[in-house]
Amino acid sequence: MLHGGHLLSVLIFFPAAGALALMMLRGDDHKYIRYIVLIVSAAEFSFSLLMLRYVRVGDAGYRLEEFAHWINQPPINYHLGVDGISIFLVILTTFLTPISVLASWKSIEHRVKEFFVMLLMLEVGGVGVFLSLDLFLFFLFWEVMLIPMALLIGIWGHERRVYAAVKFILYTMAGSIFMLVGIIWLYNATNTFDLPTIQNMLATGLLALSPRTEMLLFLAFFVAFAIKVPLFPVHTWLPDAHVEAPTAGSVMLAGVLLKMGTYGMIRFCLPLFPGASHRAARWVALLAIIGIIYGALVAMVQPNLKKLVAYSSVSHLGFVVLGIFAFHNISMQGAVYQMLAHGVSTGALFLLVGMLYDRRHTFEISEYGGLATPMPKLAAFFLFVALSSLGLPMLNGFVGEYLILLGTYQRHWQWASWAALGVILSACYLLWSYQRVFFGEITKEKNRTLPDASAREKWILITMAVVTLWMGIGSVFITRRTAADSQAVIDQVEPQRPYEAAAPVRPGQQAARVAPGVASADSPERSGTR
Repeated sequence: MLHGGHLLSVLIFFPAAGALALMMLRGDDHKYIRYIVLIVSAAEFSFSLLMLRYVRVGDAGYRLEEFAHWINQPPINYHLGVDGISIFLVILTTFLTPISVLASWKSIEHRVKEFFVMLLMLEVGGVGVFLSLDLFLFFLFWEVMLIPMALLIGIWGHERRVYAAVKFILYTMAGSIFMLVGIIWLYNATNTFDLPTIQNMLATGLLALSPRTEMLLFLAFFVAFAIKVPLFPVHTWLPDAHVEAPTAGSVMLAGVLLKMGTYGMIRFCLPLFPGASHRAARWVALLAIIGIIYGALVAMVQPNLKKLVAYSSVSHLGFVVLGIFAFHNISMQGAVYQMLAHGVSTGALFLLVGMLYDRRHTFEISEYGGLATPMPKLAAFFLFVALSSLGLPMLNGFVGEYLILLGTYQRHWQWASWAALGVILSACYLLWSYQRVFFGEITKEKNRTLPDASAREKWILITMAVVTLWMGIGSVFITRRTAADSQAVIDQVEPQRPYEAAAPVRPGQQAARVAPGVASADSPERSGTR
């Protein structure tokens, strides 16, 4: 382990310190509050970039580990660590927080201090989830995120905000109960909550699970993660939560909260329950493919623009789940990459929809039309982000979907063939919605005088566009750092079948088949360009 002080603890509790400072302030100087939150969130993002020094290319395993005894009985430890899978999810969380602060600069006018306190606490929970290596600590941060997100929806949301917040709580708590039962069972069997210790006991045979017990434990964790993704058919809370949430809430919900589900599948379901993961793979893949196609079809017929983007998340996250349960290094790297790409591109879509709402106070597509004339800059950014979301080459959405389909095809070509329909359908609903909102004649007089993007909005959109383009062109910066840890997860699931033998090798071909832009776990310095 490389020494990095207490960087991970700083990343978790620095936003909490900022939230505490806000709560101690008195007065109603909202502008002063906004600047404090922006400085805290920007500093948090800068701190998160320091982790890149310690997660090196080709090195698998946890870095910057922090371990301290917390509770003696039961033995609960403060155990943190970061690897190639979690590092970029932490950076994504710290990146989207200052963006959300800027997006809420003028749209939040009541209970301003409380709003930004909840936003910072949401960041605390997200970073804690991705860095926790103790099951109890993971569950604690998992639940910490529930409260501020529900309050963001229920207090600062739209007309049906209370209904959406209650629905969000009920679904998430239902899944959490299953996961808590699984955690308690593992503790009774191992007398520890420490994740690496439990994984070592399973690998060495000190803990042996019968097939039935392993499947029940797998389902206990999987249901919680599937609800959070959300995976079809437990997805119905998401459209309501997105539509009623404020813009910052939708950005953090799409960029951070949904990734907790797919991250949990990679970190817990596959390594802890490899046999059950294999037996359930075909059914999980079926649900993922149904979600890909169903989410795209429902998005296509949505009259509500924000609900359209919400259902697109159901479709895109189906690709991530499919890539995870294909058990291939390339598809696993694609799943991790797609989590990051979705957080950026879909977060940008929600930002743009929120900017339209600030001007017209409606999400109905029929209320728009011809907006490219009064607001050409906003229309140009919307098109750029829509193209990245539908998977245009050289933008971030293409890389993740391509790697997922490539890796899945090498294991199950039927799965990849059906999932590829989602790529076609995403182009249909995104381009058709863009046409109805920005092209054609202006039919509503209010739309003729709508202001274009302000300086603050342009800076937000330029930042998102630059990151989108950089991720599409410089994808190997990420994939080279996720390759080794992705392979480590695959080895834990399939120790008898290493990566080189994962796909059939024809005469004249190399033993290891590495996709362009994807780093091999065994040769981390080898990289290509797409």
